Order: sequence, then structure tokens, then C-alpha cells
Amino acid sequence: MKKVVFLIFLYSCFCIAQETTSKKEQLPKAATIDINYFSGNIARHNDDILHLITGHPEGFIISYNQKTFGYDNWSQFYNYPDYGVSLSYQNLKNEFLGKNVALYAHYNFYFLKRNLMLRIGQGLAYTSNPYDKENNFRNIAFGSRFMSSTYLMLNYKKENLFKKFGIQAGLSFIHYSNANVKAPNTSINTLALNVGVTYSLDDTSLIEYQENEFKESFAEPIKFNFVLRAGINESDAIGSGQYGFTVVSAYADKRLGRKSAIQVGTEVFFSNFLKEWIRYRSIAFPNGEVEGDEDFKRVGIFVGHELFVNKLSVVTQLGYYAYYPVDFEGRTYVRVGMKRYFGKKWFAALTLKSHAAKAEAVEVGLGIRL
Repeated sequence: MKKVVFLIFLYSCFCIAQETTSKKEQLPKAATIDINYFSGNIARHNDDILHLITGHPEGFIISYNQKTFGYDNWSQFYNYPDYGVSLSYQNLKNEFLGKNVALYAHYNFYFLKRNLMLRIGQGLAYTSNPYDKENNFRNIAFGSRFMSSTYLMLNYKKENLFKKFGIQAGLSFIHYSNANVKAPNTSINTLALNVGVTYSLDDTSLIEYQENEFKESFAEPIKFNFVLRAGINESDAIGSGQYGFTVVSAYADKRLGRKSAIQVGTEVFFSNFLKEWIRYRSIAFPNGEVEGDEDFKRVGIFVGHELFVNKLSVVTQLGYYAYYPVDFEGRTYVRVGMKRYFGKKWFAALTLKSHAAKAEAVEVGLGIRL
């Protein structure tokens, strides 16, 4: 479990690090830091967690942000975003949930003359009080001490109001989950109001945003992709054990322009945890629909979209099981995640596969685009 979630954190930081290492010769540079206090409520996304909602979670987020000004071939297309790292602390105000600390890599995207900021962060979280069958069996939200975490922040922002100090305020959403790497895993979502102070580390008054004319056409002919994904996960039956899985995917994509590509493909799932789940269901519910001799493999078909941001891209896919020998969480599935390209052909992928809002697995993948 620790190794899988640690990979999530390393991957996120690596994607951000590409900006700083590959652009060292690029000038000018500018950075800011911000400190935000937040307080809110745990969202009631599942009635099973009602006993875990007993107060108003609060905490703080400290962030370092590196600005972009268009001295590259991508930031102008996204209205010159920031990239950086964030550290958060959250008291969930419940004795069974405890406190969480998380480290993220993030991007800030700007709208409305750069007064409205949307931050998207992904990273690694540590919880002080995870599930324990003897000492903390009521915490069905966090089955492991280490988890992945995602946070969103939508803020009205004004920098340099008083010398280098500014303010920001708005809404935050914080999600914690281990993606069913270990049961239980109902997850926790926090909706909060936040207010913060910003400080500019550099003087940006004389820096101008570049507006370059790009004559290059990013559209491409149809390409074929082959991906091998793997990881470990566990069914919802607590104590059923963690098992490895592999997914073999093949799909065609068509890049439409600088930002987008569309995809269509098929894949085979070798989900070993389903072997144990089938055996368990056939014994625990002998008169149920599972007889015990069902095939654990599944075959899916999917369509998808890829959003390109420099060498990093964001993938979203919607799939349907064409071969579905045993009913488990429904025939449709969703995959979201990130890809990082190494040259024009090879890429690494880190994705989350789920059935609606119910996660099944974190997938670590390696692929080639021909």
C-alpha cells in the first residue's frame, strides 16, 4: 500500500518538476507563497459515514507558486497558469477520523482578468488514526495510514494590494481516498470556505505576458496506443486480502489540436481480487446469484478524451464491459488520471478506475503511441 500511494506522490511531483528542470535557462521568473485557513463540513456522500460527521473540519494550506509568462510553447494556451507545491493540515473534528497531513503538486488556472483562480492539486496524505479492527473499527473511511488526496480551490484573488501582500478567499474541496488499495475505503470529502494571504517573492511589475503567434498545427493522423497497467487492490470485504491485477489496453486516438485528442479502444482486465470475491460470495450467500465458477476476467470497450498540458496530459475515459461474467459494481466504468510523455512515443500513466463514485483501483501504466 505504501509503495503504491508513494508512487502517486512521486508522479505528481515529477510532473511539476519537469517545468523547473527543463526551463532553467528561461527568464524572467517569479514566485509567490500563500497561506490559507479553511473551515467547513464533511459531505454526506454515503449514509454509512454519518457517525463520522460530528464537527466542522478546519485546517490550513501553505502553497508555493511559480508563475509562467508565455516563454514556452504551452502556457499561453492556458492563460499563463502557475505551478507549485502545497502542504495541508486538517483536523477532521472526529475522534475516529483524527487528523490528516498532505503534500500536493498543483496548478493554478486564471479567469476574469486573473482575478478568479482555480487550483487543482494531487498528492499524498497521511492520517493519524486509520481503521483498525480492534482499536478503531468505526473508521470505515480510511483503511490505510497513507492515501492519495485531491484538492480544488476556487478563489477570488488580488495580489500586491499592499506592497507585496495580497488576499484571496473562496471555496475549497478536499478528497481523501486510498482507491480501494485496502479496505475499508468509503473516503472523506470536505467542502470548506477559505481565506488567505499572498506574498510575492519577486517584483513582476515590469514583466509582460508573451503573446506569440503559433503557426504549428498540432493536429495529427490517427495513432495507435498500447498500454500495460498494473497494481494491487482489495474488494469491499474487509480482510479479504490484497491481490495484484493487470490491464492490457489497445486504442486509437486522433489529436485534434494543441489541447485535445479523442480516443476509442478496448481492454482486458485480469482482476485477481475478483477470484476471492467470487469464492466469498458463493460461500457466504449460497442461494445468491454467484455460484463460484464464474470467470474473473472482464473485457471492456471505451471512449475517451486527452487534454495536453506540455508533456503532461489529463485522461478521462468512459467504458462498458462487453464481457461481464459476474456482476460487480455495474457494467459501466470511468477512468481518470495523468500521463507523462517521454519523447513522442513512450509515456507513463497513473490513473484511477471507478464505477461511478466507487473506486476500484489505482493503475500504474507504461505505454507506447505509434
